[in-house]
Amino acid sequence: MGVVELSRRPANVLTAAYPLLVRSLSNLLIVLTAEENRPETYFITLEQGCYPIGECPDPEVYMERVWARLAPLATAQLVIDNRFEPDLPPQLWEGDERTAALREAGRRLAAWDVLPAPFPLEELLDPRDLRHVKRLFGIGGLSYGNLSARRDETTFWMSASGVNKADLREIGRDILLVKGYDEAANAIVLSVPPHIEPRRVSVDAIEHWMIYQENPEVGAIVHVHAWMEGIPSTEINYPCGTRELAQEVARCIRRAPDPSRAVVGLKNHGITVTGPSLEDIFARLEGKLIRQVPMT
Repeated sequence: MGVVELSRRPANVLTAAYPLLVRSLSNLLIVLTAEENRPETYFITLEQGCYPIGECPDPEVYMERVWARLAPLATAQLVIDNRFEPDLPPQLWEGDERTAALREAGRRLAAWDVLPAPFPLEELLDPRDLRHVKRLFGIGGLSYGNLSARRDETTFWMSASGVNKADLREIGRDILLVKGYDEAANAIVLSVPPHIEPRRVSVDAIEHWMIYQENPEVGAIVHVHAWMEGIPSTEINYPCGTRELAQEVARCIRRAPDPSRAVVGLKNHGITVTGPSLEDIFARLEGKLIRQVPMT
């Protein structure tokens, strides 16, 4: 966490503070400003944007509000470790009809040109800082969301982390078979071909795993950094890949009128969509995506 104090509030806090977030290598930047002797506090995150704390003259209440923002993010548990088991059956080394559907869905997703982040980074950073972000976080034309498709009751295929969604080719590198979650080791378990050096699965694998486990009627899941009108949303902008975000999304889907065809907003981040198939999901999303996510 970084803290920066500005003598006055800039016309656009996000534009002024985002480069400071990048250069300080902070996961979260707290910006303190003063305008006409009224202190203001803003939280800046790489992916979640900019959100303020309202005016609060009582110092104790103010610190409680700051802590209420910090604690969920600071204590959230990432589930990003992968355990690769080289036991994928030979008949699946070239994939199946579901991986073929994932490849086609990846091409359609790439054609929609959704953003790698919920807002256009190039409008906030100069070319040097933008190159820095792309190197650090592996974004820039590749990681525009993720896709998965159920294979059977316990396993599902999912796109790898940081791959070109328009060119999902190799099983074990571009598309991986998720076969479980080892809670004791806090790791996603993957079945891969023995002759492939695997790539990590998407960071959202824990979220997809929870949804598939709880909803046997869900056949596919798509996540994009975009928005739709009139959708329910998680209340806290937990970091991607955390158990807490996965649990919140799973709860929202559980409350949907039809969990098998739900659309859930991830606060200040994007949407997760369930469906009986990838074709069904894309038909429902066509022409309805809002490219930039509203920040609250």
